[in-house]
Amino acid sequence: MNYLNTLLFSIYPYIALTVFLLGSLVRYDRDQYTWRTGSSQLLEARQLRIGSILFHVGVLAVLAGHFVGLLTPKAVWHLLGVSASAKQMLAMGAGGLFGTICFIGMTILIHRRLTNPRVRATSSRMDIAILLLLYVQLILGLLSIFVSAGHLDGEEMLHLMSWAQSIVTLNGGAAAASISGVHWIYKVHVFLGMTLFLLFPFSRLVHVWSVPVQYFRRNYQVVRARRVSEL
Repeated sequence: MNYLNTLLFSIYPYIALTVFLLGSLVRYDRDQYTWRTGSSQLLEARQLRIGSILFHVGVLAVLAGHFVGLLTPKAVWHLLGVSASAKQMLAMGAGGLFGTICFIGMTILIHRRLTNPRVRATSSRMDIAILLLLYVQLILGLLSIFVSAGHLDGEEMLHLMSWAQSIVTLNGGAAAASISGVHWIYKVHVFLGMTLFLLFPFSRLVHVWSVPVQYFRRNYQVVRARRVSEL
């Protein structure tokens, strides 16, 4: 079990992150035509609009919460006067709210993709697999709230923080030791999270890299109304 724990939570994360970064670079360099969202809005717009808004609002908030919560050193939280217990309560509340929003959005999107014949026809196996994997990952995250409610001391959250920070600082041994004693639902959640990183370059998720930052810096486009005499 110690070997398996080391393999899954000390070695596998680096494999997944390496594939995530190098795979994205290689795909962008060699296959830019596939670097797109593959939008199916023309096939069905109403469910896509509602589901997409709810999903993106929820998932962005959840990801931001994970990033700040896991990678902010414990000393910083103490400096801000936030105890481990209070931080866990905050994570449960915010995670539950935005996780539920994301869950509703994903449910709409999955129903749309699997039941709309035209949308289903344009979906690849990877599209469906990624969507279902994200769905399972989200459900596990929501279920973990109930596990967290059983121990409000924040101790397991500190172990997860230690794992994430040890991975970032390239201390795989400490990472494996930190996560070894946490509840299995957290372990599965972490493992599936790493698996999403692994599959990222081979799916339409690569469009996440293409955030339209330049859009906010571009010059305004001057649109002149055409007069009747010009028509």
